[in-house]
Amino acid sequence: MPILDLYDHSGKRRNLAHFAAIASLAAVDGDVNSHEMKLLERFANKLDISEADFKEVMKTPTKYAIDPQNSSKERLERLFDLFKIIFADNEVDDDEMVLLKKYAIGLGYPSDKADKIIGKSIAIFSGRIDFDDYLYMINK
Repeated sequence: MPILDLYDHSGKRRNLAHFAAIASLAAVDGDVNSHEMKLLERFANKLDISEADFKEVMKTPTKYAIDPQNSSKERLERLFDLFKIIFADNEVDDDEMVLLKKYAIGLGYPSDKADKIIGKSIAIFSGRIDFDDYLYMINK
C-alpha cells in the first residue's frame, strides 16, 4: 500500500469524525431542522462524506470520537464550522454550549482557553461585537 493511501485514510477518518461532531451539535436540541440539514449536506460535500457514511452518522452521530488537529489554524477552522451549524437557527442553547465546549476541549484547548474562544466566537456570530473588535477584524 502506498504511503499516500495511509494519509488519505487518516484524512477521511478525521473528516468523518468532524462531520459527526457537527451532526451531533445539529441534533442536540432535538430534531434537525431543514436549514440545519441543508448545512449538514453542504458540510458532507465539503468534507467528502459518502452518502452511506452520511446516513450512518445521522443515525448515531455520537459514535465517532473527536480527532484533534495538529495546528491551531485547523482547530479554529473546525470550531468555525461548528459555529456555522449552531447558528443555522440564529441561537445557541445550553445543550449546544455543553457540546461545543466538550468539542473544543477534545480538539486540545484547555478549558479556560475554550471558554474564551467560544465567548468571542458567539459574539462574532451573533453580531454582538464592539466597534474596536470590528475594526480590528476588518483591518486585519
